[in-house]
Amino acid sequence: MPLPEHPGPAEEQGLVAALLGDGRRLLTLVGLSLMLSGGFALFLAATRQLLPHDVAYLGPVASQICGANDGRILHFMFHDRAAFGGAVVATGLLYVWLAEFPLRQGQAWAWWVLVGSGILGFSSFLAYLGFGYFDMWHGTATALLLPVFGLGLARTFPQLRSPRHLRSVRQPSFAGPWGSRAGIGRAGLLFVGLGMLLAGFTIIVVGMTQVFVPQDLQYMNLTVKQLTVLSPHLVPLIAHDRAGFGGALASCGLALFCCVWCGTPSRSLWQVLALAGGVGFATAIGVHPLIGYTDFGHLAPAFAGLALFVSGLWLSYPAMHAGSPARQAETGRKSGLVSRPASA
Repeated sequence: MPLPEHPGPAEEQGLVAALLGDGRRLLTLVGLSLMLSGGFALFLAATRQLLPHDVAYLGPVASQICGANDGRILHFMFHDRAAFGGAVVATGLLYVWLAEFPLRQGQAWAWWVLVGSGILGFSSFLAYLGFGYFDMWHGTATALLLPVFGLGLARTFPQLRSPRHLRSVRQPSFAGPWGSRAGIGRAGLLFVGLGMLLAGFTIIVVGMTQVFVPQDLQYMNLTVKQLTVLSPHLVPLIAHDRAGFGGALASCGLALFCCVWCGTPSRSLWQVLALAGGVGFATAIGVHPLIGYTDFGHLAPAFAGLALFVSGLWLSYPAMHAGSPARQAETGRKSGLVSRPASA
């Protein structure tokens, strides 16, 4: 059998291009890496271990700090790191869904959501440097993931359906009455995403300025001056943790909001929202009773967000699990759900 005179499109590809594919596998890799990184942060928080460069930064008094005030300084640090880990895992889950579902269909809004969320997440690293503390491990992870993320975005952009502009994010996937079950559930989920975004920015600002809120100092039973006396590097280290958590929370909140606003309601979307929210709220809230930080005013916003999130998931469940196209259309007519047009 004679060989073809001209190679086909697959044969014309270079090795690197073939391995990289259309870029989605790179973005999926970033999402999986974030999940692993967040899981590692949760492991360190659960085992109450400081990283070697943290110990080196604190200096000889590191062991003294760990035992001060019944270990509450250390517990406070790990409460921030547990919440950070949960937010990073949740963000990774949303990135994997964006790459494997809407981006596979060439939906431009998903690409722009990854850009916006990525900018928030990666740029929050700059907030750490404002305190003169360079987290070597975090810096290395950022240096490794950022080029992969950028290359994935560059290779997926040509695969997007037109129009590819940023205005694609403005088009909602829902055009039904907001008073319907689906509309109320969707509004609840949107408020949670917006709340996470605003809370993330607030935590970044607090972390870069006063670092602590009054409840934090009350829990540790120390003043900022006393913390500085223990070690001049202690407050910058805690501020670094705060900025990291704030950046992760804002990045996750933006991704969650846009997935609900733009994403075609589906079983996979509901599942990833449930997983991301479950991990995020479980770590952010669950760590507090474990360390005895149970101030009502401090936890009230998180509990309110959890109640709104669970209600939103419950109300949106029937519409997102409609099943076959015929059943989806019927469910859409009954619940007020209208999917995003295929050309969006």
